[in-house]
Amino acid sequence: MTRTSGHRGGEAASERILITGAAGRAGALLVPRLARPGRLLTLLDQRRPEPAVLADGEDVLLASITDLEAMTHACRGVDAVVHLAGQAWEASFGDVLRLNVEGTRCVLEAAHRAGVSRVVLASSHHAAGFYRYGQHPPGGLPAGVPGRPDSYYGWSKVAGESLGQLYADEHGMDVICVRIGGWREAPHRLRDLALWLSPDDGARLVEACLAAPSPGFRMVWGISRNTRRWFSLAEGEALGYYPKDDAEVCAAALIAEHGEPDFATDPHLNRLGGPMCDVPLGTPR
Repeated sequence: MTRTSGHRGGEAASERILITGAAGRAGALLVPRLARPGRLLTLLDQRRPEPAVLADGEDVLLASITDLEAMTHACRGVDAVVHLAGQAWEASFGDVLRLNVEGTRCVLEAAHRAGVSRVVLASSHHAAGFYRYGQHPPGGLPAGVPGRPDSYYGWSKVAGESLGQLYADEHGMDVICVRIGGWREAPHRLRDLALWLSPDDGARLVEACLAAPSPGFRMVWGISRNTRRWFSLAEGEALGYYPKDDAEVCAAALIAEHGEPDFATDPHLNRLGGPMCDVPLGTPR
């Protein structure tokens, strides 16, 4: 493990948060929005985050999430872990097993050994990819429905969720699994009209996960308040997450480019996993 920068803020940190995968796409959206006076963010990845992500008062560690010793060291003195790192799309079974299952186990075990009581795990809507539009109750598909993964990647997220449940039950940790939709700057496909998670709402959700008193084990959807969503926001609201953004602001442009969405019959829209449901298992992306 390599430490490439130290705490530079003049004010003593009252809250310390470790963010794994800080150099990735989600990390680039989240880190600047979590920075605040009195909070020390420790950013862990195998490569250094881009300069635009970094702010005063952050610590950068270069390490692998599969290195239990390094992860345990990184967790010492931390109040909470936000675990974003891992294989981000479909890959070989070996890769998703090593990075998303063994990596998540290492993060949870390191947090336990270091006495960290709260972990926020980045799961994915692909953990439930074979659920269909129309199979949901009026309030939307609940966040905690049993996994129906659409890929090895989705299966690894179900496995990570079950590890979170295990550590919550075995060690009394607070573990919140976020089944993330399309976390990006703006909607860029018709599926995003239902699944988009705006950068600001993503930060609001993580803040709610960090602040909720004694949540135990929870599962929530990582989506914004999209007009065309078919997923429940109740689980997030129970934690204090009240999204403000709506993919509908981009609907006219997306429909002009791709046509009117048909969530009832279009196989790319009426299955939660979309086209991933048709990709042969283990096909790299």
